[in-house]
Amino acid sequence: MTVTPDDTKLPDSVADAARLLGQAISQVQRVIVGQEHMVQQLMVALLAKGHCLLEGVPGVAKTLAVRSFATVVGGDFARVQFTPDLVPSDIVGTRIYSAKNESFEIELGPVFVNFVLADEINRAPAKVQSAMLELMAEKQVSIGGKTYPAPKPFIVIATQNPVESEGVYPLPEAQRDRFLVKVDVPYPRGNEELEILRRMSVSPPEASQVLNPTLVRHLQDMASNTFVHNLVAEYIVRLVLASRTPAEFGMPDLEGVIQIGCSPRATLGLVAASRALALINGRDYVLPTDVQAVAKDVMAHRIVLGFDAVADNVLTTDVVDRILAMVPAPTPVWNEQQRQAAHEQHAHQPGRS
Repeated sequence: MTVTPDDTKLPDSVADAARLLGQAISQVQRVIVGQEHMVQQLMVALLAKGHCLLEGVPGVAKTLAVRSFATVVGGDFARVQFTPDLVPSDIVGTRIYSAKNESFEIELGPVFVNFVLADEINRAPAKVQSAMLELMAEKQVSIGGKTYPAPKPFIVIATQNPVESEGVYPLPEAQRDRFLVKVDVPYPRGNEELEILRRMSVSPPEASQVLNPTLVRHLQDMASNTFVHNLVAEYIVRLVLASRTPAEFGMPDLEGVIQIGCSPRATLGLVAASRALALINGRDYVLPTDVQAVAKDVMAHRIVLGFDAVADNVLTTDVVDRILAMVPAPTPVWNEQQRQAAHEQHAHQPGRS
């Protein structure tokens, strides 16, 4: 561990970082019953310096999960409830005339924090969503001809209700593309529902802070330095290309299903998310299984289906599953020298017979 001037102990090894991240995730799980995938993807988005979109019906603990996550990670937190009457100045700020100084002053909005919870983001009109584009993509806001950067680390975690249709403005493709991952939050299972009843019907548990902004920035740097082999990088590129030209990858039936494939931002997102997941799992290198674990959440919301596919209730997640099944993943091949070295390493570990 390295100690910074503010007495923050920074993890030096991947094992220390994984242990710290495991503690943070377990603290969120003290409050949230089940939903392990959602909590893990929140941490992946944070380490990968991306944004996260949670989609689920009301009451499945989306907002509670984000609040608990922000408490565990530390830093400033703000919740913005999006409504149809919201205007851009309500979230990013505006110029206000000061009679005392006889001039206009900038009043920054609530989004200048480390964690922004954009609750029910699909209820915001187009003007507000366009104001969010610069904030999410460039991590800055322009007001009155001046640019104001967002603090570091910075992440937008948005929620949306998939079943609501009244007073809703569906997110355009450009807005969805700004989210690194989109996680579908399902109903809890029967045993989880019983645990929710048992845990929340008395004094509900509260999460404790584990990380802080200094630690998060250090962990983000560790994640960005995770090794990606050329074969794994080529596998990521093939997955994205298969969403654009499926016929070239043995899936001619998807030509009429997919109208628009994944953008290059999906390629970069797959690499960043895979690196973050590898760090959470205690590795300093990315495996093809890491890519497969994050592919659905990174790719599905970036694929636009054709009209007939939408009418036939085809899901983009099913399309990604098909791509993962058809595009072969690289398999590690050991030469004799590497095999012998690995064998000796495991044979001489302390406590191993």
